[in-house]
Amino acid sequence: MEPVEINAGTWYLRALRADERIDDRPALAEGGITDPDYVALRTTQWDNESHYSWAVCEPTTAEMVAEIGVTPTAGDTAEITGWARPGYGLALESGLTSVRRFVEGGLGLRPSTN
Repeated sequence: MEPVEINAGTWYLRALRADERIDDRPALAEGGITDPDYVALRTTQWDNESHYSWAVCEPTTAEMVAEIGVTPTAGDTAEITGWARPGYGLALESGLTSVRRFVEGGLGLRPSTN
């Protein structure tokens, strides 16, 4: 599946990136994620539909402030997880609401949040 972008009101959700235009690795490092292959892993997971992830971003700068992940589980459910950089809890909550709607409507799965 190609990554799906989501408009979450004042926040914009997009696939993680590490290229010449946008590099999410510094924001990921602030969240404790320092694996240099992390963005490539998340891209592969979109491709094989084993995990979907979004960078929650400030829409005018594309700066990543949080990450949300969805992992399909047994049956018709999906586990939703997320983390936010300090001070961006509201961005995470807004993004989670939009992702839950996508999980139900776009993927046809029942969301569970841990």
